[in-house]
Amino acid sequence: MSEVHKFIFNGLPVRGIVVRLTDTWVEILRRRASNTSVGAYPVPVRDMLGELVAAATLMQANIKFDGAMVLQVFGDGPVKLAVVEVQSDFSLRATATVIGTVDDKAALSPMVNVSGAGRCAITLDPKTKFPGQQPYQGVVPLIDSKGQQIKQINELLEHYMLQSEQLDTTLVLAANEEVAAGLLIQRLPMQGSANLSGSTVGQDGDDQIGLNEDYNRIAVLASSLKRNELLTLDVDTILHRLFWEEHITRFEPLRGASGPRFSCSCSRERVGRMILSLGLEETQGILHERGNIEVACEFCGLQYHFDAIDALQLFASPEGGVSAGSGPH
Repeated sequence: MSEVHKFIFNGLPVRGIVVRLTDTWVEILRRRASNTSVGAYPVPVRDMLGELVAAATLMQANIKFDGAMVLQVFGDGPVKLAVVEVQSDFSLRATATVIGTVDDKAALSPMVNVSGAGRCAITLDPKTKFPGQQPYQGVVPLIDSKGQQIKQINELLEHYMLQSEQLDTTLVLAANEEVAAGLLIQRLPMQGSANLSGSTVGQDGDDQIGLNEDYNRIAVLASSLKRNELLTLDVDTILHRLFWEEHITRFEPLRGASGPRFSCSCSRERVGRMILSLGLEETQGILHERGNIEVACEFCGLQYHFDAIDALQLFASPEGGVSAGSGPH
């Protein structure tokens, strides 16, 4: 079961979160693989998207925000766009648009940032908006402070958090065909001016970025976590192995109805209404040409199939409805 674990280091300005996405991640991959037009993601794209899903879930869990967090990476490589949407209740969905060939061992740069045009965007879209209120969006290039291309998702988002919130952040991310997981360690904002207002100067006048010894020590421990360990070990084991000398307080895990779970707004009923909007004559023309109507969700990739009987029955129904027993296929 997919889960989120939050914890703090007692007496220290450091917090942490561990995310493990299992059934949720498998469902994202299943929907994509079931699409006969595009098929399963290439392995490097799958792993990159899984890391983004884990990272977006960590970031949503790390803020108090009632609305959707949308994490996007886009650029000029064969992966034109990878996007994850996580709601404040941890319902989520994700997709990637691949145009062209992806090498079996491709890293982030050759997939998204071939000539330096790659970007990362994080959008916070409130559920309830004031009149005229627009979603907040921050965008950074896939280039670090030294002008070098960023090669990994964790480095990209650590850079983003430092630029946007001016808080030290350490991320460890990993994904395969069964699990997408992540560990976040972050220095808490200090009281006074060293907070999310953008200033990094504490009450004592010292710049805290990169200088807090407690955070630096814990960040080193977190960074020692291996990819395979993150994918295979349970959360209790991970925290004990990394922080057995630290005093931490753990909060109730979020799982099941309160934890991460897949959710997409597509449905057979919505596709049926789209077919109705085409009109009977155009629908009959498509059926005559192709024999059936096939529509795929642009976000999750799931395909919905309507044979001639299914499609024409929509127009025969008094309400133009779709029978409750009809599935995607």
